[in-house]
Amino acid sequence: MVWSLAKLTFFIAIVALFSYAAMFLINLGGTVRFVIANHEISISSVTFALGIFLLFPVFWLLFKLLGLVQALAKFLVGDETALSRYFDKNRERRGFEALGEGLMALASGDPNLALKQASKADRLLRRPELTGILIAEAAEKSGNQARAMKAYKGLLENDRTRFVGLTGILKRKLAEGETEVALKLAQKAFALNSRHEEVQNTLLRLQSGNEDWSGARETLAEKLRFRTLPRDVFARRDAVLCLAEAREMISNEDLGSGERAALAANKAAPGLVPAAVLAAEMKRNSGEKRAAAKIVQRAWNIQPHPDLAAAFAAIDPDESPEERRKRFTRLVSKNRSDPESQMIMAELAVAAEDFPAARREIGTLVEEHPTVRSLTIMAAIERGEGGTAETVRDLLTKALSAPRGPQWICDACRLEYPEWTPVCRNCEGFDTVDWKSVQESPQRHPSSVGMLPLGVHPKSSLVPANASGGIAKDAEFESGDSKTEIVPAIALDFTSGDKAA
Repeated sequence: MVWSLAKLTFFIAIVALFSYAAMFLINLGGTVRFVIANHEISISSVTFALGIFLLFPVFWLLFKLLGLVQALAKFLVGDETALSRYFDKNRERRGFEALGEGLMALASGDPNLALKQASKADRLLRRPELTGILIAEAAEKSGNQARAMKAYKGLLENDRTRFVGLTGILKRKLAEGETEVALKLAQKAFALNSRHEEVQNTLLRLQSGNEDWSGARETLAEKLRFRTLPRDVFARRDAVLCLAEAREMISNEDLGSGERAALAANKAAPGLVPAAVLAAEMKRNSGEKRAAAKIVQRAWNIQPHPDLAAAFAAIDPDESPEERRKRFTRLVSKNRSDPESQMIMAELAVAAEDFPAARREIGTLVEEHPTVRSLTIMAAIERGEGGTAETVRDLLTKALSAPRGPQWICDACRLEYPEWTPVCRNCEGFDTVDWKSVQESPQRHPSSVGMLPLGVHPKSSLVPANASGGIAKDAEFESGDSKTEIVPAIALDFTSGDKAA
């Protein structure tokens, strides 16, 4: 608005200035005399001024004609490109003007005008390395994907623009879901410019989604080298890739390499629960129980987790309930107030039929952080101490609609997993699955018994198979329309947290 007003004011001032000059010359009167070879020519001052004004276009045409004559003369003496350069100069000027207008149109959000001007510039300049990028960008934003793809392919023919062409085609293939082609394009783009962060991230995501763990580790190392990734994040993600490699090696029966990779993953990220579990399992299978216990202890001190408890229990499967309680007391000593530690110690006390100790261990967890698991444990304690069927039934009824507690959840898309995985199968996010609480509204769970850890068959147990007693196995009471059976803690499933087994 201000700029338009300024231009209008300048135009009016120029018109007023010329009008004043004309009026001045008219009022001045007089004549202008020219004497040429004893011949005198007299003209009025107004006519003289108009003649000077009209001579400017004539001089401009003479200047252009002189340039053409000069180019023709050079051509006649042997300069074969003189005439083409003369005419190209004007075409290039118009081409660069169209290129500039196209850039302005694209920046202002008019891709159709930008594509029109870019095509004009391409026709005038005949320099696709300059105009191809603008054509591709404008065509893509205007929805003309075929034209954009043609422009990107054209950019592949020039060394200076090949990387831009590759990344453009890569984006299109990703959008179309052609991941195998996209992976090959990303590898080529990475070879041309390995420091480009977007290409690094794309290649890493495609490699991990394709389970190319060794290739993904190389890409991750390049991100660290070019400082596009903090060192602590690199250590964590490299451990994740190393763990995935270890699992693949073990599944291919390469146990030696798998054990080395699992230990390397655990060393790089001691708090990565799946790595600690696998490393402890490998050490246990090798007969190194003390080393296995140290691995689980270190991980537990960072993040208590039911999978770690199961791994710790598996180190000595033949111990008595009291021996196991004593050994687990050392495990949870540094974070005894953690809910996971409280529930595990309470479950072990229930298994040993020490119900007062179980009540002390679980403390106020049921009131402060009620979950399916904590409420079910409390129901077992009440039943073991001789509580009424109504009290136990009330606790189990609450458990049916209580939060499930921490789960393996993708940070990006919030998809839940029964087990940890390095890549989310929904959003293809790498290292996005983490152990955290589910934000859920209270509602009745789909299964009345299946959601209760105390009422399911175990995949693993913290209590040895030869443990005696516990709550009476035939104890039953009604809950709603179904009967719920409370079985001893030897049936507790510690590999799946609070979710249904």
